[in-house]
Amino acid sequence: MAAPRLQPEPELARELFFEGAAVVMLGVPEGTEFGIDYSSWAVGPRFRGVKMVPPGVHFVHCSAVRAGGGREAGPRTGFFLSLQRREVRVLRWDAAREALVPAAAGAGEAEAFRERLPELDPCLGPYPYGALKKWISLTSFIGEAAVERLQPESGQICAFAEVLPVAAGRHSRERAEQRLPPVDTECRSYAEGMARLPRMEPRAGTRIRFTELPQQMYPDGASPAEITRHSMDLSYALERVLRQRYAARPLELLAELQFAFICFLIGNVYDAFEHWKRLLNILCRSEEALGKYPELFSSLISVLYHQLNEIPADFFVDIVSQDNFLTSTLQVFFSCSCSDAVAAPLRTKAEKFKAHLTKKFKWDFEAEPDDCAPVVVELPEGVQVD
Repeated sequence: MAAPRLQPEPELARELFFEGAAVVMLGVPEGTEFGIDYSSWAVGPRFRGVKMVPPGVHFVHCSAVRAGGGREAGPRTGFFLSLQRREVRVLRWDAAREALVPAAAGAGEAEAFRERLPELDPCLGPYPYGALKKWISLTSFIGEAAVERLQPESGQICAFAEVLPVAAGRHSRERAEQRLPPVDTECRSYAEGMARLPRMEPRAGTRIRFTELPQQMYPDGASPAEITRHSMDLSYALERVLRQRYAARPLELLAELQFAFICFLIGNVYDAFEHWKRLLNILCRSEEALGKYPELFSSLISVLYHQLNEIPADFFVDIVSQDNFLTSTLQVFFSCSCSDAVAAPLRTKAEKFKAHLTKKFKWDFEAEPDDCAPVVVELPEGVQVD
């Protein structure tokens, strides 16, 4: 197999230099870890940005590096950019926040930098085309509208969110109102210590604006039989999610799944991984919806194919395999996709995906799924089984 081409052909390179977008960066300290999409580098003394960037959505990220022997990198911050053909986007380094932020838009500033591109050429790194195909496969549903819908109001996606206490909790009265013990009492265990901490929430405007996923999987007033059914087949929960934002275009839900995956895999945002897991769980366990939304689930298989191919092998051991989440969730999905109510092309695609995962990861999808065990469902207060 030929090695991937890191740079385009000379003719294409010349065309992209003038037709591609450019991201110009001002004041980035030397040694800072900077990246765009799936690639990252340490900033050198002459670095001024990236040229020949293909139009579309990209993820720009950086990590400040502390001076010293180890030059340890700080938490990663980043944001999605939607770039047009020949666009020049100017960013500057915010020393206080240790992050890249959009430069103040002056009259004609972007055009001035466009005219200076030949002069800046030696200081602009070429976009890493060797990883472009991979990036496109991971963001196939993410467009400018999805970025505007999901990106935090602050414009920054941070690996470690800035959190604030819901209430101060410094004084005895405040701690009593939150049902927290006094700070001067002895702590007998780690769990007790964690329970004493005040409730924290992300600073306003810093939260990724994911769709709120339902905690209750069944409608209010459901009978015990309905509660059991909706707890096993999550189609009702999926419909609730779609109605919030995606009723007209269900496929756009996959943009949110991809957005969460990128925020975790490249942005190092663990909360995004948790959202990816919960959203994937709802999708894979929606048996009735498989027959109603064949295009959504066919595209879901394509999205998962590319996502799982990009995750390091040991990742499953460290994170995903906790509680056997991914294998058990996909096992239910493959079981549901065998139904006669599912369109034949979707059934065939699911079987091929199952065979691919079995071969690549040696996962066993033939064992009896956990869902076949008796299901214990907590009934709402006041509901009794006759």
